[in-house]
Amino acid sequence: MTRGALVIGEAVVDVVVAADGSQARHPGGSPANVALGLGRLGRPVQLLTHLGHDDDGRLITDHLHDSGAALLPGSATAERTPVATAHLDATGAATYEFDLAWKVSGDAEAPRELLVVHTGSIAVTLEPGASATADIVRDLRDVATVTYDPNARPSLMGDPADARVAVEQMVALADVVKVSDEDLEWFSRDGESIDDLAGSWLEAGPALVVITRGGDGATVLTADHRFDVAAPAVKVADTVGAGDSFMGGLIDGLWAAGLLGAERREGLRAADPATLRRVVERCIAIAAITVSRSGANPPTLAELA
Repeated sequence: MTRGALVIGEAVVDVVVAADGSQARHPGGSPANVALGLGRLGRPVQLLTHLGHDDDGRLITDHLHDSGAALLPGSATAERTPVATAHLDATGAATYEFDLAWKVSGDAEAPRELLVVHTGSIAVTLEPGASATADIVRDLRDVATVTYDPNARPSLMGDPADARVAVEQMVALADVVKVSDEDLEWFSRDGESIDDLAGSWLEAGPALVVITRGGDGATVLTADHRFDVAAPAVKVADTVGAGDSFMGGLIDGLWAAGLLGAERREGLRAADPATLRRVVERCIAIAAITVSRSGANPPTLAELA
């Protein structure tokens, strides 16, 4: 049986409110966007989420299916599908408001024929689903690479010091952490630089930490190497889903390099900088396409080619 990817976390409908007040509705949610991106890159992927049997739930399900991503059975158990409202400023940057709950259904059974399990955002910080998510990841770690994007949501996560406790528990389980410079800033304590925080997360266990810096590219950290990767100039429509598309590209790139699966954990830890640079350059290209158009709309494999 082909070993694939499992993504755990929220799927929402994004209501994007532009600076001029106009609105558009798009399927979204950080983990769902990662699953979508992997599907569009041709990877077998399932999403374990929490959505409703309503119009928004059907919108998300159809959107994922059309991109080659599948819902794990047991995902449609919510009373209503969550909604995230993204307010865009004049530069296209987004701030979010949420109407959602996160729960893992007892009817959902995670597969074990996996190369990678990914989670992020509220899935490990919002109860009652956070503890169940951590348990699933912990159980699957003996067969799969664990990837994680904290993807801070201040309006949902509350006090950053409290959220950081849950985040760092998942960091310690993860093999790969992707985190934005803005999220590191939110989680950092007084006097702590974002580079120091990222370094402490690397020391907690991951083989790889990647800091995304928007238009300034990304920084790659391993136990033996640290280097920056530049980003091209691009006309930004909005930044919705940019980090998620980068994350999907990171999983896909490590997959192509033969670095996923629990049995390849040491190979990932020993990955050479040239390989990691090529992977991250492609991630940046994927994110650049995403920000050039509205909503969380990552590229397909054909578009990248």
